[in-house]
Parts: sequence; C-alpha cells; structure tokens
Amino acid sequence: MGPDPEDPDLEDPDPEDIACWQRIDARLTTSGRLKESDVARLAAIGVERAINLALDDSPGALVGEAALMARAGIAYTQIPVPFDAPDEAHFAAFRAAMEAAGDAVVHVHCIMNWRVSAFLYRYHREARGMAEDEARALMERHWSPGTSTHKDAPAWAAFIAAAAPALNRPRS
Repeated sequence: MGPDPEDPDLEDPDPEDIACWQRIDARLTTSGRLKESDVARLAAIGVERAINLALDDSPGALVGEAALMARAGIAYTQIPVPFDAPDEAHFAAFRAAMEAAGDAVVHVHCIMNWRVSAFLYRYHREARGMAEDEARALMERHWSPGTSTHKDAPAWAAFIAAAAPALNRPRS
C-alpha cells in the first residue's frame, strides 16, 4: 500500500496541479491528461499501476505513455474508450484491471477525467456497493453526463444508467 496522503511528513504531496486531479482514497487517484513530467510525480506518491481510458489519438494524449510508465516502475493498462461510444466490454475490461490491481496504489486517467469519473461511478456502485448518492457526488466533481450539453453526454448518461439495475432500485 502506498503512502498516506494525510501524513504531514509525506515528502511528495499529491500533485494537485495535474489536470483534473482527484484523490478518491489512499489507494486510488484520478486525473485528466498527463504530461511526461507527471509520470515521475505519480511514482513519487506511490502509484504502482496506471489505467488509461483515453485513445492514443485523443487530443492531448501523452505520446509513449506505456514506455514512460514502465521506466518509472508503474504497471500500465490502456483501455481505449471512444468518447462517443463507451460500452459494456470497456467496463468489463476496466473492472478486471481494477480487480487485478489488488491492493496496489492505482491512478486512473483519461483526458478530462470524464471517462474516468463515469467508469468509477459504475465501479463504485457495482463492485464496491457504494451508495448511489456518494458515487454520484464523486463523479459530479468533474461532470454530470445527465445534465451536460456535450454532444456525447447522452452516450455517457446511458452508460451510467446501465449500472446493475438491482443496485438502482429503492430499498424496501
């Protein structure tokens, strides 16, 4: 397990200037696009595995990211999710990557942290059993597909609505 971000003696605090940075808990951070210099900063805070949901040709994507992560000692998984077409196969690959990470410190990113926030909404609901309002609040720190005017927001609203239907039923 990586360092405790609340530890006042921590030499390398969270790099909150990374685009759309968010710490979820001691073992999970997220962000938008990374720059080459960010890779060493992630390693310095204890990140052991990175999961990238952006396509190689997404605007602002980090060229050679897999090699940069490997040189920094960070295991790397890319699950290229087209922004206009997230689907269940993408989510299954994401869930498998998260589960394979075990207790490792994980950083998940894309370009704007929009893909990531929606995927983590589903993951928190389906794999961790997080309450809907808590999972939604985490997602909405970055965006709300249901109210966004982005042309691809309806695809993401449908993706979020596909969360295991039994989880979304009111409890009796």
